[in-house]
Amino acid sequence: MRSEKEKMLAGEPYDCTDPGLLARWHEAKRLQSLYNAAPTTDLPRLSALLDLLLGSRGENVWIATPFFVDYGENIHLGRNVEINMNCVFLDCNRITIGDYSGIGPGVHIYTVFHPTEPAERLSENSPLWRSQTAPVVIGRNVWIGGRSVILPGVTIGDGTTVGAGSVVTRSLPEGVVAAGNPCRILRKL
Repeated sequence: MRSEKEKMLAGEPYDCTDPGLLARWHEAKRLQSLYNAAPTTDLPRLSALLDLLLGSRGENVWIATPFFVDYGENIHLGRNVEINMNCVFLDCNRITIGDYSGIGPGVHIYTVFHPTEPAERLSENSPLWRSQTAPVVIGRNVWIGGRSVILPGVTIGDGTTVGAGSVVTRSLPEGVVAAGNPCRILRKL
C-alpha cells in the first residue's frame, strides 16, 4: 500500500493530515520562520537553513524574505536563481526552477488543487479538504514577473518571460513573452 506522501507526489488523492506529512509541514514552517527572521547579512545561516528547507539548490541562489512553503523539500532550484520577496510556493509536488531564472516579488506557485465538486472536497473527519497535485517545471533563464500565479501541472519553457500579474493556467513553450489572465503568448523571442 502506498504512503500518503507517495500518493501526494504521484498526483493521486491523498490525506494531508497524515502524521508523516504533517510532521514535515510543521518542520518546514519552523525552518521558514527561522529563515525569514535571520539577518539578511548572515549568509552562512541563510545557506544552512535553505539546505534544511529545500530539496536541492545550485550555487548562487538568492531567496529574499519573507518566503513561504508547504513542505520545502519538494522545491529544486538550479544555480544562479533569484527569488524575490513575498513568494509562496505550495510544494505538495515537485517545483523545479532551472538555472539563471528569476521569480519576481509576490509570485505564487501552486502544485496542489482540490476537486471542483463540493462533496468530493470534504473529508468527514478533517477540517482539511481532499487534495491532489501536479508538478510545476520552470525552465532555464525564465523570468516570472511579480504577482504572477503559476497553477499546478504547468511547464514554462527555457528563455520565456511571463509578464507581471499573469495567471498561468497552461504550459508555455520556450522563447516567448506571455502575459495576462489567463496568460497568453504575446510574441516569440
